[in-house]
Amino acid sequence: MKWSHKKTAVLPAKRRGAATVEFALMMPLFVTLTMATIQTGIQITAAQTLTSALREGGRIASMDYKSRLQSGQSINQKVINDIQNFLTAEKIDGTKVTITITAADGASAGTAFDISDPANQLKMFKIHAVVPYSAISSVTFFPHTNNTISASIVYRMGKNTMVQ
Repeated sequence: MKWSHKKTAVLPAKRRGAATVEFALMMPLFVTLTMATIQTGIQITAAQTLTSALREGGRIASMDYKSRLQSGQSINQKVINDIQNFLTAEKIDGTKVTITITAADGASAGTAFDISDPANQLKMFKIHAVVPYSAISSVTFFPHTNNTISASIVYRMGKNTMVQ
C-alpha cells in the first residue's frame, strides 16, 4: 500500500462556492445591524446631552439670576441662550434647537411661563427642547422624514441665592 503525503479535500460539486453565497447573504444583514447600532448610539448620546443642557437651564432659572442678565435680556431669554450655548459647546447646533418654557401644572399647563413673574413662585414649569437629527450628525444610515430628538425637564420655581 502506498501512502501519499498530499492530502486533498475534495468537496462535492454541489458544495463548491457555498461559503461565498452564505457570506453574500449575511453581509448586508451584518452591515445593517452595525450601522443601526452606530446611529442609535449617536441618538442616545445626543438625548443625554440635551437632557443635561435642560438641567443646567433649569438650574439657572431657579437661582438668583438678576446679576447675570445682560441689559434688556429676560430670564427666559437667558435660559434659552444658555441651553443653546451649552449644546453648541457639545457639538450640537444650538441655533437649530427649539426650546419652550411652559407651565407644567394647574389650569395654565402648557401655556408660556414667565420665570421672572413673582406670581409664579413655587409653581412647576417645564423646559422642552426638540432638535432635528441633522443638527446632531450628518451621518444618517436610515433617513426618516421626521427624525428628531426631544427632551423635557420639570422644575419648581424657587430662588436659591448664589454665593460669590
